[in-house]
Amino acid sequence: MAEKRNIFLVGPMGAGKSTIGRQLARQLHLEFFDSDAEIERRTGADIAWVFELEGEEGFRAREEKVIEELTENTGIVLATGGGSILSKESRNRLSARGIVVYLQTPIEKQLARTQRDKRRPLIAEADDPRAVLEELAEQRNPLYEEIADVVVRTDEQSAKFVVDKIIEQVGL
Repeated sequence: MAEKRNIFLVGPMGAGKSTIGRQLARQLHLEFFDSDAEIERRTGADIAWVFELEGEEGFRAREEKVIEELTENTGIVLATGGGSILSKESRNRLSARGIVVYLQTPIEKQLARTQRDKRRPLIAEADDPRAVLEELAEQRNPLYEEIADVVVRTDEQSAKFVVDKIIEQVGL
């Protein structure tokens, strides 16, 4: 790859952004970052604890700052948190500083992939996780689509298939 370009993965929780991002970075010889992992590294606490202590608003402020800083790099793959696109500033930075890949995933897959994950504060304590995911999809899917340069479905596909599809669609 002659020119070091950034690839930013957006999409709902359970879309596979971290798994796919790691493999994509490895295959393209780029550095991988995960915005949630970076927040955990900087705070020394997991996302659920940050949510509990600071609320969603506090978490989103941290997320916006991390995305601002990480997107200033070149030659990276960044897996963003599912709600990172709620910030107009973050959407603008992602759009301006790299290729945005929206990993589109149906609610069924999200439920299957997140059902035992207690690190997802928006659904961990929910009485009806499906209803929460549907509400989040209604609110966020148009924002993912708004900034996406490429859309790749992750339904029944292996991570390797999705990585190959991203590389093909991005033209790398």
